[in-house]
Amino acid sequence: MNPRPDSPLANRFLPSPNHGERRDGRTPDCVILHYTGMASGEAALERLCDPAAEVSCHYVVWEDGRIDQLVAENRRAWHAGASRWKGARDINSRSIGVELVNPGHVGGAPAPYPVAQIEAAAALCRDVGGRHAIEPERVLAHSDIAPGRKIDPGEAFPWERLRELGVGHWATPARPYPRSPAAREGDTGLRVKVLQSDLARYGYDIAVDGAFGPLTRAVVEAFQRHFRRAKADGVADAETIATLRSLLDALKAR
Repeated sequence: MNPRPDSPLANRFLPSPNHGERRDGRTPDCVILHYTGMASGEAALERLCDPAAEVSCHYVVWEDGRIDQLVAENRRAWHAGASRWKGARDINSRSIGVELVNPGHVGGAPAPYPVAQIEAAAALCRDVGGRHAIEPERVLAHSDIAPGRKIDPGEAFPWERLRELGVGHWATPARPYPRSPAAREGDTGLRVKVLQSDLARYGYDIAVDGAFGPLTRAVVEAFQRHFRRAKADGVADAETIATLRSLLDALKAR
């Protein structure tokens, strides 16, 4: 007999063998959102429950809004991989992993998410976040915690709609400050160092060295995928910088 789901929103518990103890007594303090990136939900579910794959998550949200639980919330699911946020490295030990059934960047273009799926994901995040006292700004994308390595849930994921449904931290892409120049790969100096410092303060894993190299570009791109989805090009233009500062100001004002 399968265990009962932790969330009353889950339709069933389909146990995956891919989990372990949360390390150092950690409890969940963030939710990480992913897309499955496979041709079908059934194929993704098979992989997430295959011991040879060594990958899993706590919840799967289907296109029609159904929710399956695969790993108990008090266990360490294997969904984040090598990742980092606010200096913490073992994100698996401190997170709940949620996979949304979505084929991902098919042919390079991100696939849209159905309304029912987003509403179910938001309800699940509210439930999980409420039970574990997870702060809104710690509902994150896989790409946020692994910039340059992961791009899910991608530019099609409607973070602003999630915020309207009471989940996550959001700021409408901000009006640029006057005469605010863009920073891009190859740039160096104080302007780049301030940008890196602001991204690090928000939580991204980035060196504050004043050199806009490939890692800084990857982090800027990850930030844009979450907060300025219309153009995720890795160039820290005026709108990107203003949006970042707006988010930081909102956290400071809380």
